[in-house]
Amino acid sequence: MADEEDKYPAESGRRRFVKGVVGSAALAGIGTAAAAGIDTATAPSGAGGGIIQYFGVENTDGPAPRSMPQIPVEIDDEGYLRGLWPEPEEVTEQGQTFTVAETQLGGITYTSEWFQYCGIQTAEGVRPDADQDNYFRYSGSAPYEWQQSEVDGGDRVHIDDFEDYESWGNGIGDDGIGKPALATWRSQDVSSAETLPIQLIRSERVEQMAENNQWIRASTQEGFIANLNKCTHFCCVPGFKTIAGSAQFGAADEIYCQCHQSVYDPFSIIQESFVALPRPEDE
Repeated sequence: MADEEDKYPAESGRRRFVKGVVGSAALAGIGTAAAAGIDTATAPSGAGGGIIQYFGVENTDGPAPRSMPQIPVEIDDEGYLRGLWPEPEEVTEQGQTFTVAETQLGGITYTSEWFQYCGIQTAEGVRPDADQDNYFRYSGSAPYEWQQSEVDGGDRVHIDDFEDYESWGNGIGDDGIGKPALATWRSQDVSSAETLPIQLIRSERVEQMAENNQWIRASTQEGFIANLNKCTHFCCVPGFKTIAGSAQFGAADEIYCQCHQSVYDPFSIIQESFVALPRPEDE
C-alpha cells in the first residue's frame, strides 16, 4: 500500500496504534517460537497478552488479517441473552502474576484474552474481574428497522424478539438466512470509547452447524451466535446486512466492513491464533 500523509497528529498515537494492531495480528502467520520472541521484545508491559488460540468468524475477503473473535452465548431462564465470561483467576507467566478470565469450553481454552486487540484491552469490560452482568443490550443507533421500531437502546436482548428469524429479511441479500441485531456487551456505565460492540445473529444455519461441531454446540444456543464486532483491519465496526452496497463486493449475506471492504462469513467459524495485546497494569 502506498505511503500516505498521516492524518492523525503525532500526539494522538492513532496511526501508530492501528499499525501496531495490524502488525501484531500478522505475527499469527509466522512460527510460534519466532512470534513469541518478537512479542516479548515489543509488547508493552501489562497484564496478559501474547499468542493465543481462539475461534472467530472467518475473514473471507478484504485486508482484514484474521477473523473477529466469537462470544459464547447463554440464554437465562427468562429468555434473556448474555455472553459467557469465565470466572477470574490469578495466573503466573514468565515470572509475572496477573488476573485472567479463563475456562475450558467445547474442548478448548476460552479466555478474556480473545478480546485484547483494537484498543479494547483498555476497556473496563475486558478486565477479568469487572463488575458487569454479561447481558447483551441493544445498541442505541442500530441500522435495522426492526430494532429501531420494536426495542429501545439499552434494553436487554430477549429471545422473543427473534421469533421471525427463519423468514426475516430487509431487502439486502437473501431473506431467511438469519435475523441480526447490533448490541453491546459488558458495557454498562462506561464511556462510549469503552463500549464493546457485538454482532448477534439467530439463524437455522447455526442450529445445523451445532449438530456436528463440538465448539459450536458449546458456544451457541437456540441458533444464536455472536462476535465482538471490531474489524481486525483498522478496528472499524462492520455489520451483517446493514449496507445495500455490500452486494457489489459479494457480501450481501456476510458481515461487511464498509471502511475498507473486509468481509466475514458469520456461518464459518474457524480456529486460529493471534498476538493478544496486554491489558494496562491495574492501578
